[in-house]
Amino acid sequence: MIFKKRGFKIFIFAVFILIIYTPAAFSQPVQPWWLSLELGKILFRSGDYGASLMLFEDARRDRRVMYEQMEKNFINFLSVNEVRRIGDSLDRVERFSYDRHYTAASNALEELFYRIPKENFKNSASSALNAFDRLKNYPEAEYWIGEVYRIEGELSLALSQYRKAYEMRDVLENQDFAVDLLYKTAEVLKTRQEYNEMERVYFSIINNEDTLWQNARKAEANHGTLPYAQASASFASQAMTRTLENDGISRFLEFYRYNNGVVEPAHRQIGFFYAVTGRPTAQHHLMYAFLIQNSIIIEEVKRRQFDFTFTNLQALFQEINSSALLLSYIDDAEYFKTAYYLGASLYRNGKTAVARSFWEFLASQSRAGEWQSRAVMQLRNPRMEPIVEMP
Repeated sequence: MIFKKRGFKIFIFAVFILIIYTPAAFSQPVQPWWLSLELGKILFRSGDYGASLMLFEDARRDRRVMYEQMEKNFINFLSVNEVRRIGDSLDRVERFSYDRHYTAASNALEELFYRIPKENFKNSASSALNAFDRLKNYPEAEYWIGEVYRIEGELSLALSQYRKAYEMRDVLENQDFAVDLLYKTAEVLKTRQEYNEMERVYFSIINNEDTLWQNARKAEANHGTLPYAQASASFASQAMTRTLENDGISRFLEFYRYNNGVVEPAHRQIGFFYAVTGRPTAQHHLMYAFLIQNSIIIEEVKRRQFDFTFTNLQALFQEINSSALLLSYIDDAEYFKTAYYLGASLYRNGKTAVARSFWEFLASQSRAGEWQSRAVMQLRNPRMEPIVEMP
């Protein structure tokens, strides 16, 4: 009975997918690889990893077969004497394929333009031909194959799949997923205790996605007259640090907002790593992570209560405690752990007063669990966090 229900649900989902993707389906001469991927996801999420792996591999193979055939069809078309005389003009080649009813070539171009905007090829037939080779790759399938390996404990294989998917990122249907692939890679590296490589991956996210951080670091490295963006970022970063260190948490969060949620986990994880290994720069990364977390929280509170004004963390947490969404967010973002280690990094850097204010806040939060207990201990007997030697 359970099997029948599952089969029925999969059938309904397949029908739904076919309706949604009908335009693409008609342009594909082989079995729909995208449907194999979607059905594989369903089985993966239901715990049937063996069956899902087969579907992901089918999706990868079938996509490659389809684009190989389309590439071959387009090459054969371009080899026709009349087409060769046209030259490299993609517009004229496309028009000729329709006018002379070269159906296979027309279908190939139609599929190509569905995946990649025609203007990207700059009216070059040879560029269009080269694109078929890129489209043979299926980074989403590579990623999901990696997910199966990860669940089954094959971390080296999972890591290889994530890296392969990232190398193919130019053909991702959702380009934003490239950052998710880097985060997945870093998580596996952390589990495997490959900390130097983990650090490198997190910094690749920060350097590519955080222009404020990037410009501030460039300004620190440069001398003399700075470009406006670098000078502005450097001033903002220094001002944020001074405000936090000298005026405390409330004034810091009252003055500044930065909601770049894409880089928050990278700053947070680098901050944790640096904090437990005793590096002073942990403070800067954790400051960024803490500011981003609170900026996102305050924006959500204002969305529900337009006249809300931040005053202090205690008042903010009254709003957080009344929102299931925000409570879920602070758990996912490791909010209390971030606050604790930011306090610890400030203490290590000699900023004892503001460090104590972080611990006082955590000590008042029963929801903080371990971080409440550790904050209470710090208030009784302040000390630097012990340094952990990483392998």
